[in-house]
Amino acid sequence: MTSQKPKILLLGTIDNQPARDEWQNLSSIGDIVETKATSREEFIKECENGTFDGVVAAYRTFPSVSITGRIDEELVKNLPKSLKFICHNGAGYDQVDVQACTSRGIHVSNVPTAVDDATADTNMFLILGALRNYNTSMLALRKGKWRGNPPPPLGHDPEGKVLGILGMGGIGKNLKKKAEAFGMHVQYHNRKQLNEELSGGAKYCTFDDLLGTSDVISLNLPLNRNTHHIISTSEFEKMKPGVIIVNTARGAVMDEAALVHALENGKVWSCGLDVFEEEPKIHPGLVANPQVMLVPHMGTWTVETQTAMEKWNINNMRAAIETGKLKSPVPEQKDMA
Repeated sequence: MTSQKPKILLLGTIDNQPARDEWQNLSSIGDIVETKATSREEFIKECENGTFDGVVAAYRTFPSVSITGRIDEELVKNLPKSLKFICHNGAGYDQVDVQACTSRGIHVSNVPTAVDDATADTNMFLILGALRNYNTSMLALRKGKWRGNPPPPLGHDPEGKVLGILGMGGIGKNLKKKAEAFGMHVQYHNRKQLNEELSGGAKYCTFDDLLGTSDVISLNLPLNRNTHHIISTSEFEKMKPGVIIVNTARGAVMDEAALVHALENGKVWSCGLDVFEEEPKIHPGLVANPQVMLVPHMGTWTVETQTAMEKWNINNMRAAIETGKLKSPVPEQKDMA
């Protein structure tokens, strides 16, 4: 007798034991299947051969893009007709073409809040490191040169500095609280102004005003067609001389070549980056500049946060199978039936 349970597809790995236990518990409501593909071509071939026929929901990780490539219109056309849900384990979901999924009737979810604390912590680490110019002397120290010879210019205190947050979502709001603990004054820009309660009293300003009046600018907005290279040459020209830039969002919201030029001409004094345009490749001008703090996309790289994200995504999978609805659908699909 064949199983009447729906199939559940795992794209990527679940790395933390408590979450792995919860994943295995899904076998009570669905048959778990995995891909054997190591490339997009092989994955599409599996789809064409019917390997995933009957799959209703797919759990995907950020690194699984190395197997499937971006979930774009081409890939969506090849996915099994039975697939109704894609559960993405991450807050940012630029690897998934939501419009293509919507056109095929596929519901997409993300993990919108579990990442907030850890990412904002990384954000604050980069702000402090860039302000204090720690990186130059950290590099010199490992070469046996103490602070460096000559020593680097003095850094800056966070107290009294204006932090401009571009994108006041969950991470931006979390960062605001942390920055204020260090005595920073916070202003923000969003597509829409938040009410006083949601903004926590932060000052709302226009995009150009944020660029022109902030001592530190933090990028905390999602990557999409409208935000790609939202910070480029013309935006750097509007900033204060000696501004500091921090990016924990997605690399492509900022034009890296323009950033390198702004660092070289002194418009940008220092920056802290956790994300890059062509990860894992990094612009050589960033690698070569000691004024740049580089972190290899580790904003959520903690046991606690990774486990919380995996559990959240598994709960999306469970809700999809048991109720036909997702716990946290992406905003673009909030009205999707």
